[in-house]
Amino acid sequence: ALLDYGAKAVLLKGGHLRGERSRDVLLSEEGQFWLDGTRVRTENTHGTGCTLSSALAAQLARGVPLPQAAKRAKAYVTKAIQRSGKLSVGQGYGPTHHFHKLWK
Repeated sequence: ALLDYGAKAVLLKGGHLRGERSRDVLLSEEGQFWLDGTRVRTENTHGTGCTLSSALAAQLARGVPLPQAAKRAKAYVTKAIQRSGKLSVGQGYGPTHHFHKLWK
């Protein structure tokens, strides 16, 4: 329906769905692309949508084609979630670890 309103592409996150896999779907004029990943068991998922959209925008700005940009963005967010346990900030659902590549 969003494509019918004029959007060129839509990325739907599957992180809140149940199951062992975390599957997102990218819909565009080029077709349908599934982005599959292992679900990470953590409560540090605050900001995953914003992080995903920003990572995708950064890849597109670099000239990366949309399907590859979405795949790279999902991989970045997955790593940020996997390494989020190294952070100890706030209360409740914690943030992802945006700087996981820099902090060893």
